[in-house]
Amino acid sequence: MRITLIVLSVLFSVSLFGQPTGKAKKVLKLMGSRFEITALATNDTIAWQAVEAGIAEISRIEKLISSWEPNSQTSEVNRNAGIKAVVVDAELFELIARAVKISKLTQGAFDISFASMDRIWKFDRMEQKLPDPTIVQEAASKINWENIVLDRANLSVFLKEKGMKIGFGAIGKGYAANRAKAIMEKIPGVKGGVVNASGDLIAWGENPQNDGWKIQIADPKDKEASLGWLSMKEGAIVTSGDYEKYFTSEGKRYAHIVDPKTGYPTVGIKSVTIICPDAELADALATSVFVLGAENGLYLVNHLNQVECLIITDQDEVITSENLQLNYQ
Repeated sequence: MRITLIVLSVLFSVSLFGQPTGKAKKVLKLMGSRFEITALATNDTIAWQAVEAGIAEISRIEKLISSWEPNSQTSEVNRNAGIKAVVVDAELFELIARAVKISKLTQGAFDISFASMDRIWKFDRMEQKLPDPTIVQEAASKINWENIVLDRANLSVFLKEKGMKIGFGAIGKGYAANRAKAIMEKIPGVKGGVVNASGDLIAWGENPQNDGWKIQIADPKDKEASLGWLSMKEGAIVTSGDYEKYFTSEGKRYAHIVDPKTGYPTVGIKSVTIICPDAELADALATSVFVLGAENGLYLVNHLNQVECLIITDQDEVITSENLQLNYQ
């Protein structure tokens, strides 16, 4: 029997079977999202120590990258857009630098300066009237990853245009999952674990049967049914979907992911699942594929090493990358 991670819509839940020597699991709200943190260790005490260490690390990162916390370095960068460069911690600088690299890789489909749209759209699952196009256009004019100026020598960040903002909603939970794993696995006696940040999941090490983690992909039309499953020893699986954050307008469904080039929410895709070794990269790529669309997104993934994806279109068509091994029995 395998450990099973069942993907329900965009959420992964962990059920542990068998009798590991020690285990701990905690579910709580962090970074505005549901986190589920699991550790397997030589005894329960060490497992709980690992879970609490993972929680502490995620809380630290939330304070560092939050654009809602007025005293965070991210907020300071945003306040000084078009005014001056802001010196930040090396950790935040490197996260922004990696985000800019992904923007370049995806030709702007991923862009942390999309945060200028944060008050334009309300993804509350309700029927809405689309905002005035001039308002959308004005906010979208501030989105441009090439206007994020990084000075590595001084560890400073400068947003060229007044009104620009950066935000980490499309990469932050993946980064937090990576960091929690890094802290947890260093604790002596920890054998393996899972950090699941509302669909941004990373698993590593031993499970009770030590034969790999089994991940079931849920059918978006029926949360109790599975489209198939895959197995991995270690790595990240990130799903971004329109199941919980969306709105409709004149019967058309708009996902919570905004196209940086237009300022409008994406259409055409229900969910994207990315499988790769790194949760931060998987998080960013899931957003990118949503924006690029199924054809262009699949082209990108098929040209990246150790990256696979599964796309479900709004017509319920299931599309997979070239090397994804999805099992159906």
